[in-house]
Amino acid sequence: MRADLLVHDITCLTTCTPGAPDLGVLECASVAFLEGEVAWVGPAAHAPDADEHIDGSGLVGLPGLVDPHTHAIWAGSRSDEFRRRLAGVPYSEILEAGGGILSTVRATRAASRQDLAAAGRARLAGLRSHGVTTVEVKSGYGLDPDTEARILQAAWDCNDTVRVVPTFLGAHAIPPEWRHDRAAYVAQIMNEQLPRCAPLADFVDVYCDRGAFTVAETEAILGAARALGLGIKCHAEQVAYTGAAAAAARLGATSVEHLERVDDAGIAALAEAGTVAVLLPGAQLYLRDSAPPVAALREAGVPLALGTDLNPGSSPVHDPWTIATLACLLQGFTIEEAVLGITRVAGAALGRPELGWIGPGSIGDLALFAPPPGEPATVASLVQHMGAHRAVVVIRDGVQVV
Repeated sequence: MRADLLVHDITCLTTCTPGAPDLGVLECASVAFLEGEVAWVGPAAHAPDADEHIDGSGLVGLPGLVDPHTHAIWAGSRSDEFRRRLAGVPYSEILEAGGGILSTVRATRAASRQDLAAAGRARLAGLRSHGVTTVEVKSGYGLDPDTEARILQAAWDCNDTVRVVPTFLGAHAIPPEWRHDRAAYVAQIMNEQLPRCAPLADFVDVYCDRGAFTVAETEAILGAARALGLGIKCHAEQVAYTGAAAAAARLGATSVEHLERVDDAGIAALAEAGTVAVLLPGAQLYLRDSAPPVAALREAGVPLALGTDLNPGSSPVHDPWTIATLACLLQGFTIEEAVLGITRVAGAALGRPELGWIGPGSIGDLALFAPPPGEPATVASLVQHMGAHRAVVVIRDGVQVV
């Protein structure tokens, strides 16, 4: 076999292959790509020849990273809100004054598809520079049929930057113009927003929590989404316990997000359904919140993924490696769990089992990282040293993009 591209002599290749022990680490390894796919992985001494070569000496190789939870397309800024919250102003007061998510909704409604796509590309290019090749992008800052569709269209426009998995999140908040009749807004989501946005989305998500949507409303929206053939997700048990995690799992949710206050029944439901828990330590840090019950989730066998939750307010985090480090420090993840949380398990959270690992049958994505200065070329050093790594090569579908 002659390959199109050979990445050779990678000092430490972490394949994250399903069933492999110790993350599937190979020393002095090579990866060959043919017609955009992974054709061969193994010792560098036995690598096939190729038309193009990339030297991986001194570098750490990983699958293209996967970010399974972002809100990466929005307009406007909430940096002034950040300053006010640091000064002790409660978010509820900021929200009542028209700030918070409502300010983002106003700015996003006023933005064109082109402007939204340009902002999204810039943010997603930043993620790509950290080795990310696949990103879930949620809507949710329009809260009306036209803007929600425009956000998802802009997300599709960003596929030239990373592989985008679009998720409809019209049930993100109750907009001010509907607060007098929330039942009418739920009906609008189900009868107008959802049919309009379904062709543009792979998943539908609902924010079920105190001050947001109820469990009954969540079940109705997710049930309608499932009837349209869409995958379902749910923001659950973040601010208050609601029972949303168990309800979403019973409906067949691919993933449930946040889970800071999930109970034992919710954990058991997630485990029984095989639903992935997407944990978001960036939001925990910015909101000064408590950690989800990681030990109980682990013991029950719930798959654990990690997302940046990249958004303009509660988690303006642009680097999955920072999230991996925070997961270890704040939530009790092991290094191995954190790496799988931003690779293979993150792919499972998107219903894409070909993502987040390297081998024949995987997606043709690879990222090479220079270790922190003075550190060995190991994945542990990338997790330990926050902000000290850099992706020197990123390959998507067998083509070098960084």
